[in-house]
Amino acid sequence: MIRDKLFRTRDAHGHAPVTNLELFFDLVFVFAITQLSHGLLEHLSWLGALQTLMLLFAVWWVWIYTTWVANWVDPDHPNVRLMLILLMLAGLVLSSAIPYAFGKTGWLFAAAYCSMQTARSLYVVWASWGVHDGRARNFMRITFWSLLSLPLWIAGALADPAARMLFWAGALLVDYAGPLLFFPAPGLGRSKGSDWDISGAHMAERCALFVIISLGEGVLITGATFAKLPQDGLHWLAFATCFLGSAALWWLYFDSGAKRGSEVIEASDQAGVLARRAYTYWHIPIVAGLVVSAVADEMLLMHPYGHIEFPFLAVSIGGSLLFLIGNMGFKHATAGRRLPPFSHIIGCILLIAVGAAAWFLHWQPIALGIAVFAVLVFTALWEWGSYHGGWRRWAPWLGRFGDAAEG
Repeated sequence: MIRDKLFRTRDAHGHAPVTNLELFFDLVFVFAITQLSHGLLEHLSWLGALQTLMLLFAVWWVWIYTTWVANWVDPDHPNVRLMLILLMLAGLVLSSAIPYAFGKTGWLFAAAYCSMQTARSLYVVWASWGVHDGRARNFMRITFWSLLSLPLWIAGALADPAARMLFWAGALLVDYAGPLLFFPAPGLGRSKGSDWDISGAHMAERCALFVIISLGEGVLITGATFAKLPQDGLHWLAFATCFLGSAALWWLYFDSGAKRGSEVIEASDQAGVLARRAYTYWHIPIVAGLVVSAVADEMLLMHPYGHIEFPFLAVSIGGSLLFLIGNMGFKHATAGRRLPPFSHIIGCILLIAVGAAAWFLHWQPIALGIAVFAVLVFTALWEWGSYHGGWRRWAPWLGRFGDAAEG
């Protein structure tokens, strides 16, 4: 029977390696992240920010659900490979519709999203039937929840832009509530933690790759924008600030959090429940923060001097703040601490203080960019010193305080 060959054979440690097709699949979402950041830059208002956030929620939900599925099915099998390539095609349509999703291409965005969410789940039901009956029931529940939000997506696509936001907000609430409630469905009950028998290391690696995609958008914007600007000292300073800021964000996620998270989830006997909390949900503000930070980088490069406008202040502080909040929740979920990392709490407070100082003291944009970068470096150094024991070697009294504060 073909269906018993569609699933991964994991190694002795239960690990499911990331395949080349999964990396190829991610290319569509490189385009999606670019579309989102450019869309936010062109509609930099409260309404534009809310619309971009809603589209990001949808893009992330499509990607993370596919990541869960690829944790079980074998992307190297031709049948699965075809399914993922068709999902890529629909994802490309979804990404192409982003700029005018609240206008003329709303129906295209909704059709691509709903078809991906429903068809993928039905495929797993078919593939699992008679092979993994528990998994088949699980994806029947997921299909039920996808169909539950379907009328709201359709109604939104047919409505005017103002009503569309309300319908789609309701649809996203339904979609995001499903995993939190363990997908209760008539006649099928609710899912259990044991139903989510995933490879934790695979989930951790896939989400880390999505963070790289989002960081890459900031780096690409920095390089592409700088190439078109005067090569004077101030623009060089802005260029260095933007790039080093991206490096600081990379450090904050990958130095300790990503590695520790991978180790913890791989060893957990409730990997699926942990993945739902730490990766499915807490990575949303991380990715949102990176999208917003990419917009802040482009604005800083274009106008490093002059008066700070509120939209620039909002994206400069808001991007890093979202990233730190998401990182804080992710590390708290995977470290087993009673409290979030204290370094990140202080970093958030400092970002708000920097934003207030920049606004009321009328800083130059480049001064704000450097100050935000300094806060990120301070936060990264505090965490690094506590996690790796650096403070204990260099300043024992500071090490005792730092380690205790970090939990």
